[in-house]
Amino acid sequence: MAYTKEEVMQEAGRLAERLKETEEVDFFIRAETQINNNVRIQNLIQEIKDKQKQAVNFQHYEKTEAKRQVEAQINDLHEEIENIPIVGQFRQSQTEVNYILQLISDQITASIWENEDDNSTL
Repeated sequence: MAYTKEEVMQEAGRLAERLKETEEVDFFIRAETQINNNVRIQNLIQEIKDKQKQAVNFQHYEKTEAKRQVEAQINDLHEEIENIPIVGQFRQSQTEVNYILQLISDQITASIWENEDDNSTL
C-alpha cells in the first residue's frame, strides 16, 4: 500500500507526540521553560546582545581596544550563564534529545534502504 505525503506527515506528528512523553524530551521542554522564565538568565542574554551591538560599533569605528574589552565582557557573561545549573542540564538534555532524533532518522533511512534492496530483486 502506498501512503500519501500527508499520511506520512500525520504519522510523524503522532511520533512527535509520543516523543514528547519520553523522559528525555519532557525534561528538555521543562528545562527550556525554566530558562525562558528565569529573569537572571534573560537579563544576561539581553546584556550579551547589547554588548555584541557595542562590539560591532567599536569594530566599525576601528576602536580595537574597546572592542577587545567588550568581547572579554561577553565571554564573562557567557561563562556566567554556563555556570547556572539549569543551563548545563538543558545542554545535556539537548544532546540526549538530538541523539534520539538522530537514531530515529538513522532507523528510518536504514529501513527505507533495506526495503528498497528487497524490491530491487523483483
